[in-house]
Amino acid sequence: MSRYAFTDKVMLVTGGAGGIGSAMCRRFASAGARCVVVDLDEVRAKSVADSLPGSGHTGIGCDLLDRSQIGDVFDRVAADFGRLDVLVNNVGMTSAERFDVRSVESIEREINLNLLSPLVTTRLAIPLLRASTDARVITTVSLGGIFPLGETPIYTASKFGLRGAMLAIGLDLKDKGITAGSVLPSATDTRMLRQEAVEGGNSMQFQDLPQQPADVVAAVVSLLDRPRLEAYPRPSESRLVRFAMLAPNLLPKVFPLFRKRGERGMARYLEELQRRGLVRRVDGRLELVGEA
Repeated sequence: MSRYAFTDKVMLVTGGAGGIGSAMCRRFASAGARCVVVDLDEVRAKSVADSLPGSGHTGIGCDLLDRSQIGDVFDRVAADFGRLDVLVNNVGMTSAERFDVRSVESIEREINLNLLSPLVTTRLAIPLLRASTDARVITTVSLGGIFPLGETPIYTASKFGLRGAMLAIGLDLKDKGITAGSVLPSATDTRMLRQEAVEGGNSMQFQDLPQQPADVVAAVVSLLDRPRLEAYPRPSESRLVRFAMLAPNLLPKVFPLFRKRGERGMARYLEELQRRGLVRRVDGRLELVGEA
């Protein structure tokens, strides 16, 4: 049982219609919270909000790269609730394209969405958070914010930056009535990860079977129960990557070993996805099946 009192809390989740975000909203709502589901896809955001247990939930479409749209979201929260108790920065993206062939525009978009938008969102949420008696900010970072993922350097850059920023924000806001912390999950079985696997993306994250969204949600709830700067859904993995970073100059020597293991793990994951009916082979190529 959680020690955190969810009842009547106003909790906003960005990327709320995705695999991890929707799982967070279901967990919060089942405990009595009122959820604001924010997602680029307004139809899915409203669908998730309508499916949640309890009442008072709202689904809002928002492009988090548009500052005015973020402002509109908080204007609506102010009008509907008058405060925000918990902001969860959960939005994120990645790409299977390698750095040497990516467009500059795609690099800028990924950095802006993964790094800049959570900072802007958090800043614009401050007045509503200050209206709460127990304001919290929780951000989904990644173990890629500690350990460099050679095949996805832009994702790595955004998550390294986001981790550092949220550590600093947590220190800065602690004495100002707002508690901030981050969760750092490894690969999680979501549509984004499945798409990356199908496209032959970053094999380094498939050292072990991907965790489930519920594992990330449990880490978020643990931060609500016991506030701290960081929490890890898989503590053993976090210790491994932090240990590896004690000697970063050794990474070129150990990367090939991890990559081979990761490639085997990605192949097993794709086989599992085919067994689950989430991936199919068409004309010799793998593709996702429907909305997962």
